[in-house]
Amino acid sequence: MFAILCATVEEITALRGRLDVDPEPERHGPTRVWRGRHDGEPLVLAQAGIGKVNAAAAATLLLSLFDARALIFCGVAGGLDPGLPVGSVLLAERLAIHDYGVMTGGRLTATASGLVPLGAPELDALSPVPKGVAVTLARLADTLRAKLETPVRLGGILTADYFLNCTETRDQLHTRFAAEGIDMESGAVNQVAEAWGVPLYVIRTLSDLAGSESHLTYPQTAQMAAHNSALCVLELLGILRTREDISL
Repeated sequence: MFAILCATVEEITALRGRLDVDPEPERHGPTRVWRGRHDGEPLVLAQAGIGKVNAAAAATLLLSLFDARALIFCGVAGGLDPGLPVGSVLLAERLAIHDYGVMTGGRLTATASGLVPLGAPELDALSPVPKGVAVTLARLADTLRAKLETPVRLGGILTADYFLNCTETRDQLHTRFAAEGIDMESGAVNQVAEAWGVPLYVIRTLSDLAGSESHLTYPQTAQMAAHNSALCVLELLGILRTREDISL
């Protein structure tokens, strides 16, 4: 069974309109879950809510209670690369949480999430996704480029529990990590997927160029970005159904 997660109302609405799911969700704490099918195959669709805690809790729920064998996380993200316009589709081939670490001297030294921060090396790069996931995302990118007018990029996504509304921080993160996008969930879902040994496919559409005016542009573009991400999920499901082995 495939499990699809997203965070916001706009994202879940865009997906529900394109998938054959039950009209009413099951409620499991803060997570809403719709059961459904796609091309005859069972799936579940979940609205996790915003942030790392909600995302990790929802991913764990889908893996433990619904026995999902692959996770898809889709929705919107803020752009870090000024060369990528709003509406660009970003497929995550590298992921990391960057607001976890050690605070000393008024500065956070980021370390890999899940490790004891004291004595851990400073985070200096995003972690690549497993080879099998990367191969599937590359195939998806080729398919999407032939169908979408917006740019499609394989790239890196940072995760942190804040909405980035600072041009200076955006530029620093883009330069330091060579990342193209930032969100509030993907890195946490990735940590859960790694612990369970299941593949995770992250699809994000840029709703804004994270910076000093991102709070102004996000409301106007979030619905469009969610629409694009939902279309990409359907293409990914088609690719995964042709593969007998979707392991890492």
